[in-house]
Amino acid sequence: MKAVRFFGHKDVRVVNDIERPVPKGDEVLLKIGGAGVCHSDLHIIDEGTVVGTVFTLGHENAGWIEEIGENVEGYKKGDAVLVYGPWGCGHCKPCQQSKENYCDHQSEQAYGGGLGLDGGMADYMLVPSSRLLVPIFDLDPVIAAPLTDAALTPYSAIKRSLPKLMADEYVVVIGVGGLGHVALQILREISGAEIIACDVTEDKLAFAKQLGAAYVINSKDADAAEQIQKITGIKKAKVVLDFVGATSTIDLGTKVVSLDGDLTIVGLGGGHYQYSMNGLPFGVSMTNPYWGSRTELMEVVGLARQKKIHIEIEKHKLDDANEVYDRMRQGKIKGRAVLVP
Repeated sequence: MKAVRFFGHKDVRVVNDIERPVPKGDEVLLKIGGAGVCHSDLHIIDEGTVVGTVFTLGHENAGWIEEIGENVEGYKKGDAVLVYGPWGCGHCKPCQQSKENYCDHQSEQAYGGGLGLDGGMADYMLVPSSRLLVPIFDLDPVIAAPLTDAALTPYSAIKRSLPKLMADEYVVVIGVGGLGHVALQILREISGAEIIACDVTEDKLAFAKQLGAAYVINSKDADAAEQIQKITGIKKAKVVLDFVGATSTIDLGTKVVSLDGDLTIVGLGGGHYQYSMNGLPFGVSMTNPYWGSRTELMEVVGLARQKKIHIEIEKHKLDDANEVYDRMRQGKIKGRAVLVP
């Protein structure tokens, strides 16, 4: 079968000689409908965050069950499902709570398919356990695939702060990319706070307006923080969601977050923050959440089925993987690219 394989630093190849896996036990073989292309892939490809192994890329995956192992119950051939991305041990306390993204054993194992183990940029994908599947019912797997990260990650980050996102508060979203554009829709649907969106291009800011942002600010402006504070007033923003994670965006967040606010850094931009007691307003929680729980993914599927959120996608063939990664490096992907076998 065909697959997009990572062979090492800056070495990604589309190959045609991978043997189709045969599931056993609780394993499930998925016929891939779509595999999302995520910026995290570039950290693997360009920065070598996963070394010493060869594997198939793709951690945002959806498709139809093709074959099941002898111990699988509750699923049958043809069922449309998502693959929950972070694979834990399955038996520690966080895993039992559906939070495999915070598995106690994460430091001693690969994060999941496409992140050290074989992922879904292929004709078929072997999922090691049926517990990692989430039904999508009537959703198109091509459109649904990015829900597993591009929607789940912002959804989980927003839920952490939901009690603070009241109608008399402000929330700042920095970065209107693959995750940020979904965050705006989620905030619009489940919170009452007024949304301020920040990005560095006018087309992204216009896009943010379409998705529910009440205000847009170009974060390249030297006075971006002052512009935000003119909107929020002295109280500032109760929640800041940074989907970039660069030093400049973290710095912006620290200037506009309120007392007892949440500064949530989701983006993997490699930024740094030098802590000092007087560097943040008192009571601020600075967090760096990772992905989300499987039950939260079920809730995301519910939002998508109710048409309350959608992910802007562009479809590409598996053969185009390297071209898509190049466009992502140049910031030319609007929303999410999905590879379709």
